[in-house]
Amino acid sequence: MSDPLNAPLVRHSPSTGDRSPDVWGIYEPDTGSIQYICADPATKKAALIDVVWNFNPKNYRFSTESMEQVLDLVAENGLTVEWVLDTHPHADHVMASAQLKERTGAPNAIGALVPEIAKIWADLYNLPDAFDPSQDFDHLFQEGETFKIGELDVNVMLSPGHTLGSISYVCGDAAFVHDTLMQPDAGTSRSDFPGGVTAELWDSIQDILSLPEKTRLFVGHDYGTKERKEPIWEATVGEHKANNIHVREGTRREDYIERRQTRDATLSLPNRILAALQINLRGGRLPAAEDDGNHYLKLPVNRFD
Repeated sequence: MSDPLNAPLVRHSPSTGDRSPDVWGIYEPDTGSIQYICADPATKKAALIDVVWNFNPKNYRFSTESMEQVLDLVAENGLTVEWVLDTHPHADHVMASAQLKERTGAPNAIGALVPEIAKIWADLYNLPDAFDPSQDFDHLFQEGETFKIGELDVNVMLSPGHTLGSISYVCGDAAFVHDTLMQPDAGTSRSDFPGGVTAELWDSIQDILSLPEKTRLFVGHDYGTKERKEPIWEATVGEHKANNIHVREGTRREDYIERRQTRDATLSLPNRILAALQINLRGGRLPAAEDDGNHYLKLPVNRFD
């Protein structure tokens, strides 16, 4: 029998009523990433969130099967893409933002503090002039800003901790909370990358858990657990408050911080991070081709444990 964690998977979370979006989650098995389509049932306008540009770290080749799967779903459901969104510059996968913008004609966007993340990584790569998110994204969302997907209002929440500039998108009873929470049986995400702060992650999670109890929370990753071998990415605020192994009701802030930092100290860098961030901080673009027509990445040596 095949392993469900090693195969692509699509699930539809239907609208629950007025002002509630249709959501499709598309599981990408190589990185355990969840890509999302968030659509207004009335107008069929949609946003694509955290879509993956497939990258093989063994031979540094790119492919587009995940992006094509997402676009096929868009076509099958008669949707029109209105936004291409990312929640943060991902460390474990390369974003498809630039390519989706070109394919769909929709503007791409990310959080307003991403230029601060770019400064950190420009120093780590010793590439002082390499990254300008204000040029590579059409919009940088501020905390508390609102916009629309069709007729649905979307609120932007600043959710730092995993990175200093991560944002969550709250659309009706659906919230896309990326690398903050994992599923309740897996806890929360790491906070040890440059610019990450565990205490800020705790505060961001508390803001998310203050949303209405029935809000559907859609997380950025799932890797299964020792007991669960099937990827899952949706749970309500109420389910997290009752069952999340790291932040259920009654958990003390100081205990969470100690537990998260102890766990993070055992984790290695994702095997795509040094390539992915160099591309994601360009909005999903490769560096300009050199005089031989090929693209090259620069990797820091002896800068990380």
